[in-house]
Amino acid sequence: METTNLTHHISSRFNEDLGELRNSVLKMGGTVEQQLKDAVAALLSGDSQLADKAAHQDHLINALEVAIDEDCSRILATRSPAASDLRLIVAVIKTITDLERVGDEGEKVAYVASRLQGIDRPSERYRELKHLARLAMEQLRGALDAFSRFDGQAAIAVALKDRMLDSEFEAVQRQCITFMMEDPRTIRRALDVMMVARAFERIGDHAKNICEYVVYMVLGKDVRHRSLEDAAAELEKRDKESLGSAG
Repeated sequence: METTNLTHHISSRFNEDLGELRNSVLKMGGTVEQQLKDAVAALLSGDSQLADKAAHQDHLINALEVAIDEDCSRILATRSPAASDLRLIVAVIKTITDLERVGDEGEKVAYVASRLQGIDRPSERYRELKHLARLAMEQLRGALDAFSRFDGQAAIAVALKDRMLDSEFEAVQRQCITFMMEDPRTIRRALDVMMVARAFERIGDHAKNICEYVVYMVLGKDVRHRSLEDAAAELEKRDKESLGSAG
């Protein structure tokens, strides 16, 4: 009986560790999202104080990455997890790396916003970036939601949206090149727009990576170099088999 109770206690504590790990990732994700929102708002409004605030949040994001990484190392050393638990920890380690890089991109946007303060700003306030920013933030939010629910199908749906973001980025890039060719006076502004647009495109790439880690957790297979449609079909087949066996 004592051995059974001890095993239950260890298992319960391990589950708590994994739960805390998941919550820490979501906390880091929330911090990254807020930084990105502040950076975009600063860019569109010309608020240099908000831009500085967003840029300095990168230090907090870096600290969270280090803390979570240390927690993962401790769990790996003391719990020797296997199967799905090990996949979760591996996915967490990879996810926080991508979140840290999203923070770096948010910091770039904030620095551009800060630098533009004091320069004559166009009346439309970089409207071509608003849609791109919205797509990037929606993709990041969807990736974090899929991670929080360990939802492979939702993760694939979000990852597929990256194609739309890539298409929008290319459209902005073409527009900027056209402006620069037609009027050299627009070169400085166009380069700023292209830099920020590239940051949003990369944020979408990192969000897609997080989605692929979610699929890895759920399916147990690395889908980074596979068709997302194939992975979706495999998940659907697995879910149907699970429902069949449960029935």
